Amino acid sequence: MWNVVTLDGCFEGKQPWDLSFHELVWGPELEVFIIEQLHEADILIFGKNTYVGMADYWPKAAKTDPEVADIMNNISKVVCSSSLKEAGWNNTTIVHDAKKELQLLKERGDKPMFVFGSAKLSESILNAGLIDEIRLCVAPILLGKGRRLFSSKIDSRKLKLVESNPFANGGIILRYIIQNDK
Repeated sequence: MWNVVTLDGCFEGKQPWDLSFHELVWGPELEVFIIEQLHEADILIFGKNTYVGMADYWPKAAKTDPEVADIMNNISKVVCSSSLKEAGWNNTTIVHDAKKELQLLKERGDKPMFVFGSAKLSESILNAGLIDEIRLCVAPILLGKGRRLFSSKIDSRKLKLVESNPFANGGIILRYIIQNDK
């Protein structure tokens, strides 16, 4: 699971797709990390709302961010949605039963699958035991109001910190492995 969050745990601001705080951490260090992470991945996983936003943004981003756009547009993608009928973004598959289908993909794959954004989906599959690692970039800001990544519906999980990488701009990458015992 991968996301950029504020110090107070928000992954978006007061309005949907208010990601303005990403500018605080964006720079060469985060770009290198993201590219390395994308090269590790076999599949990107999205909930419907995140998928719609990403599918709108990345095909147009080839001029502004060609390296990341190339990877994002060509990697295999899965969108988990019970209502989405069509997925127009290159290399995208729709699954309706996220827990079942992602478990099958996880068993068959030999490279990491990354969930991007998608708080509701992340919550569901985290509670189902399908997430092994949480990667966060913490932005140095307190929003006060916004949509939190982890809600009160998350089951308790012990985490083991395996990496902390501070950036010159005040952001920090945190990588946690989910422990088997709750």
